[in-house]
Amino acid sequence: MTLLVLNEDNFNQTIEASPFIIIDFWADWCAPCKQFAPVFEAAAAKHGNIVFAKIDTDAERGLTNAFNISSIPTLIIIREKIMVVRETGSLASAELEKLIEHARILDLEDIRTEIAAHEGDEDAIDW
Repeated sequence: MTLLVLNEDNFNQTIEASPFIIIDFWADWCAPCKQFAPVFEAAAAKHGNIVFAKIDTDAERGLTNAFNISSIPTLIIIREKIMVVRETGSLASAELEKLIEHARILDLEDIRTEIAAHEGDEDAIDW
């Protein structure tokens, strides 16, 4: 499986077209990013029904700022246009698999209800 490289030109289209996407924010100079890269690539090969993508934080400052990325690597999981997981730091394979499974079983209708309640009442959800 080839990893998709996301940038400002293809980001929105990719999110719209991908019901389950895992994004690795990384940089070439980052040692933990290099450590995590083979784990991420192995997960991409294992989970062919999930889109795996990378965002170079140095090259894509707009996306990096939009996600408030201050430490790398940072992993973001988006299901049906909802960010459901955000994890910072290099992960072992087993840890990544647990995050993927967690994201897979989340009830998105419950999450949408919570989001709607939060948008309608600032005190509805305690983030």
